[in-house]
Amino acid sequence: MSFYPAYPLKATILAFNLMTIKEAKKEIARLTSLINYYNKQYFQDARSEISDYEFDQLLEKLIQLENQFPALRLKDSPTQSVGEAPSKNFETVYHQYPMLSLSNTYSEKEIDEFVKRIHKLLKEESIEFFCELKFDGVAMSLLYEHGALKRVVTRGDGEKGDDIMRNAKTIKTIPQFIKGSDIPQAFEVRGEAFIPRATFEALNKERASQGEELLANPRNAASGTLKMLDATVVAQRGLDCYLYVLISDEMNLPTHEAGVKLLEKWGFHVSPTYKKCKTVQEIMNYIDHWKTKKSNLPAEVDGIVVKVNRIAQQNKLGATAKSPRWAIAYKYKPASTSTVLEKVIYQVGRTGAITPVAQLQPVRLAGTTVKRASLHNADEIERLNLHEGDTVFVEKGGEIIPKVIGVDVVKRKPGSKAIPFITHCPDCATPLTREEGEAVHYCPNQKNCPPQIKGGIAHFVHRKAMDIDSIGSKTVALLFKKGLVHTPADLYTLRYEEVYPLEGFKETATQNLLQGIAHSKQMPFENVLFALGIRHVGETAAEKLAHHFQNIDALAHASLEELTAVPEIGEKVAKSVITYFQDTHNLQLLASLKQAGLKFATEKSKATQQSQLLQGKNFVISGVFKNFEREALKYIVKKNGGKVLSSISEKLDYLIAGEKAGPTKLAKAKKLGIKILSEEALTKMVEQ
Repeated sequence: MSFYPAYPLKATILAFNLMTIKEAKKEIARLTSLINYYNKQYFQDARSEISDYEFDQLLEKLIQLENQFPALRLKDSPTQSVGEAPSKNFETVYHQYPMLSLSNTYSEKEIDEFVKRIHKLLKEESIEFFCELKFDGVAMSLLYEHGALKRVVTRGDGEKGDDIMRNAKTIKTIPQFIKGSDIPQAFEVRGEAFIPRATFEALNKERASQGEELLANPRNAASGTLKMLDATVVAQRGLDCYLYVLISDEMNLPTHEAGVKLLEKWGFHVSPTYKKCKTVQEIMNYIDHWKTKKSNLPAEVDGIVVKVNRIAQQNKLGATAKSPRWAIAYKYKPASTSTVLEKVIYQVGRTGAITPVAQLQPVRLAGTTVKRASLHNADEIERLNLHEGDTVFVEKGGEIIPKVIGVDVVKRKPGSKAIPFITHCPDCATPLTREEGEAVHYCPNQKNCPPQIKGGIAHFVHRKAMDIDSIGSKTVALLFKKGLVHTPADLYTLRYEEVYPLEGFKETATQNLLQGIAHSKQMPFENVLFALGIRHVGETAAEKLAHHFQNIDALAHASLEELTAVPEIGEKVAKSVITYFQDTHNLQLLASLKQAGLKFATEKSKATQQSQLLQGKNFVISGVFKNFEREALKYIVKKNGGKVLSSISEKLDYLIAGEKAGPTKLAKAKKLGIKILSEEALTKMVEQ
């Protein structure tokens, strides 16, 4: 049985009827702002503080209010839009056919009403429904011309989305070419990209070994991955994709099913879980079947999609501005239960991030015993209005870590105190800090806070950093406990006679550990830079910075402007780098690591500059070019003394624009009076 915070919708609607215009205006503004905030989290930040069910209930309340007071609907109302605004980091592409979202329900009664409504609208026509699983991933549109994949676009706001072609091409199950006699010259395929369960669990296991915050669920992980700027990292995440819609003006498809069958024939990855149904009972049997079987599938499933099968009937029924009238999504309520909150404990990550965790009376949920649940941050504790000894609702729907989603206030004990967020680090008692615009509190005591020290060393030895596989988190904890290691530099001064007596160490283990440490001195500069654990500098950023500045001294003395001029390095990362090199403790660590023999410069010598013709000039490159790849154009600019920036601003001198250059960039460049060059014009500038 599922337990949820009470959302008495009928009572809420009655309350709306009793509202004054002033009260309704205030509530509409509050709900609009709140839902838009959660939408931004979900679509742009790839995270969510509330469950889908809670979000859907908030949206339903807003819809009811706007129906009651239509004149009060705001321009930015989420009830009038689909998905998200396109990202500034990718080229914006307009959809040939709008990518609408689906109306959804958690009610079997509303499925029955949907079917009756379809029969009423189509009168005496024979109707069949096509049922398929609703995979919890990222919607994508794949465009093919003459059998070749030309573009992959996200849903975006329904009218336009982001061109993620480069990232999507790393998904092995997306065909790059389609061959056959029955293939139209141009067609569109839609589907859902996702991270398989097994891959997601392995990814989180790796993050846990580095002391990093776990990814909340596969959907958010897939979304965040597809918005990465480095396709090589995307490829490592092991994304997959199910395709389920075929669209083409050149084909007269009789049914949705006919399109699915063609996708299977052409070699697209189609989930074989679909079924044709004629009655409500058949639809409900399909829903009930997958309610228990969905956990056996490789991808997360959050519901069922029911579609009118015949295309001609779909066209008759049409669509609203947001959703087709011929389809509906039935969503499964996430597995949830209630239990008693015993206390809130606080965990300290390697970067000093403080994560509150609810310690619960053990309770069975979705086949496992739950003793702890995530509370995310201080804002979430405040939103929940948690009190000591509260009975809380816990959810585990697509989440690896169960989370608290609400409080049963009816069961709250009289006189119980609200739980405040801590003000000092639970491990070293240092006052916590919170950066502007961030939801997370941090312990700034990186030098002497035990979890941060151990987490930092564990990160340093990780395979993607210094790759010392003979040292795991248990060994790090043991070395720290015995006072042998306090900083990563201490690893390089360990002696045989210090390691051999430790618990679990004999001849072979000791030799392996010392040899692993010695071998790590061969790791390249970008690995060393990543291993330092500079806040916000991940693996990709470390590689970009290392290749751009080529040695640690140049990086240490770089200005904010020089750092942000590096492709894909934003102001947040740049400021963090500057702060790191201003800390004397960090400088001492670098000196010790240099003395130990680690590599703090790239091995390849800096390319000899061909000329100074572009010295002092800044360029942005956008679009697709006939004779050069973008990297080749960047090379030409840099070889002749110029700099390549990532965004349009007043400090820019030239925009090199190719075919399909970003329209926003072009418009901004023209507005600022920035000269726009073709690839031919650039080569003429440096011909001599």
